[in-house]
Amino acid sequence: MSPPLRIVFMGTPDFAVPSLQTLLDGTDQVVAVVCQPDKRQGRGKISSAPPIKALATQHGLPVLQPASIRTEHFFEQLRELAPDLLVVVAYGKILPAPVLNLPPLGAINVHGSLLPSYRGAAPIQWAVINGETETGITIIQMDEGMDTGDILLTAPVSIGPQETAGELFHRLSRLGGETLENALAQLKKGRLVRTPQDHSKASNAPMLSKEMGHIDWTLSARQLHCLIRGMDPWPSAYGYIQGKRCRFFTPERVLVRATELPGTICRADNQGLLIATGEDCLRIHDIQPEGKKRMPVKTWLHGSPIKPQTRIT
Repeated sequence: MSPPLRIVFMGTPDFAVPSLQTLLDGTDQVVAVVCQPDKRQGRGKISSAPPIKALATQHGLPVLQPASIRTEHFFEQLRELAPDLLVVVAYGKILPAPVLNLPPLGAINVHGSLLPSYRGAAPIQWAVINGETETGITIIQMDEGMDTGDILLTAPVSIGPQETAGELFHRLSRLGGETLENALAQLKKGRLVRTPQDHSKASNAPMLSKEMGHIDWTLSARQLHCLIRGMDPWPSAYGYIQGKRCRFFTPERVLVRATELPGTICRADNQGLLIATGEDCLRIHDIQPEGKKRMPVKTWLHGSPIKPQTRIT
């Protein structure tokens, strides 16, 4: 049996939690966790720690939160930890060559797409927005590029026809932990084979912004069905009804050609809002009016009746 590896884990958001938990449940030694600094959030600007920090603290692990990983101070901290391997999961910054090359086994990354497709910060959301039917987890040997390293292991999954980015996020985060466990087992047996990515087939998945959620109703119902699911839960897709911003959830494509202008509410009843688009119609089942919680459309309509032919601007 091979000796346990000394691992430094680098990750920040919820997506990384199952992967760290996998390491903690295994036989290898996590000697430290590196994550992004705490952020001040909300109107009260209350300091909020990254999810991965909470798990690390719970298990008594040293936590490093450098403002920059390109300093001599951080490099010396890493050197003193003497890791055999870096495991990186949604850390949030590109690692420089000195950090990548410090451990004898280098650094491996758990990424939420089937690379080379969807390199970048939001691969799960863009896979849903673009109407993909399959995605997965890729384990790569990291280099200095953005998700450009050699592929070590993949685990594909199907995307459900009604699945949201949030639901897929949780499925892939768990699969990431399982695939990492498999990769480490094969690594210790010398069975991992490095396969260079076909860079000609690469696509990007940049960070989403709130503005991207502003719905253009001239798009087809099929496109909007994917957009709304891909923006759920954040930043969410929205439009303005009678001057107030409303966020839309749980879309249903309805194969009915409307004569109304795109964005027109053709029907508003207990079945939802039936809205004309550039092609076919879209029914919205859940809504979050400005300043209120998310609710079924039929509940919202009890207090805010909407007349047909109202346009969403």
